[in-house]
Amino acid sequence: MTRTASIIAIASLLGALSTPGFAQASRWGSSNESTVKFITASEAKWANSECSAQLGLDAVIADDFQGTSTDGHRYAKAAAIATDPKSPARDCQLGDVRVRFFGGSMAIAYGSESGIRKATDGTEAKRCQVWTDTWLRRNGKWQIVGAQDTIVPCRV
Repeated sequence: MTRTASIIAIASLLGALSTPGFAQASRWGSSNESTVKFITASEAKWANSECSAQLGLDAVIADDFQGTSTDGHRYAKAAAIATDPKSPARDCQLGDVRVRFFGGSMAIAYGSESGIRKATDGTEAKRCQVWTDTWLRRNGKWQIVGAQDTIVPCRV
């Protein structure tokens, strides 16, 4: 093995061994932290947008946002902030929200919400869902960059 090959091999080995040292530490946010309060309030605004238009919602959804709906289709920011005035839900409720931070610029919010929706035949039914939203801090501003929603049975 040449001297250059030996140096490359040693550098590669050291690089591989040092990678775990750069892993992001994670922690659960506390409900009294200002960022957790902001994220929770923003999630409440988004949940309530099913019942009525919410001013300022567009500021917390990133321009490059990508979501996955309960029926599996992908949607962008325009659909995320849209409110359908023809079929609004009622009694929109935000359930539990927990926020996990990964370093100082990424957080994942895990939560639930519910609302009562009217079907095309006029009947109403409560719909419950759980979701996972990915938040990113860019240019000093926290925004949702990704979301995954799942319909679940409502608890009585």
